[in-house]
Amino acid sequence: MIQANFFDQGVKVEFEIFDIKSFIMASSHEDLSEPLDIAFVEGSVSTERDLEHLQFVRRNSKVLIAIGHCAVFGGVQSMYCFSPWEKKYEEVYGSTDAVTLTKPLRPEPISKYVRVDAVLPGCPIEKESFLKLVSQLKMGVIPKIPDYPVCTECKWKENECLLLKGEMCLGPLTNSGCGAICPSLHIPCIGCWGPIREENFKSEAILLIEKGFDSKEIIKRFSIFGGKERAQRLENLLEELK
Repeated sequence: MIQANFFDQGVKVEFEIFDIKSFIMASSHEDLSEPLDIAFVEGSVSTERDLEHLQFVRRNSKVLIAIGHCAVFGGVQSMYCFSPWEKKYEEVYGSTDAVTLTKPLRPEPISKYVRVDAVLPGCPIEKESFLKLVSQLKMGVIPKIPDYPVCTECKWKENECLLLKGEMCLGPLTNSGCGAICPSLHIPCIGCWGPIREENFKSEAILLIEKGFDSKEIIKRFSIFGGKERAQRLENLLEELK
């Protein structure tokens, strides 16, 4: 069993929540002989072995939660993966003969391959957000991430808008939940909680161009946590604006 610690007005509250059957990053012990009530999955699918393991976990779990940017959106490793993996291997190693353990796949979010019941984005995830998610699951509630941008959290904190100051801040395009940590420290948001559902990246791209930012710099910043599809759409948009 593990204990989750909550602090409320200086009072520490501990209670047992889970009987952990597998936590590969923390222990080599693994007991998947019984079905799992909840599976938390980190990381993107980038090899056939990843895919086989993910599909097994999905079959063996009542609820599957994707946690972290890689699992939810594909991660930084999917940022420039436009070409087949064979081409990338040949560029680095000269041939695909280096593939000996498991066949690579183009990095993708786990939702491409299996049903995902809920997500918790972030790179890395926030402790407070994870404990809140765990509490909701304990009560039988499938959590949903907020459907508003980081800008909303900035306004609650009365932060000065970095985008209007001429900095490349992705707050208007990024899922909230981080508490606007970076903008609160006068650091532009880089989008590590992933794109909001209805992002208006066209409007922000045009604004950044008007402020003198280079189109290649814009594409690079937008695609770090926005992925290859956003990068492709943005490249097409910037071509149209020329």
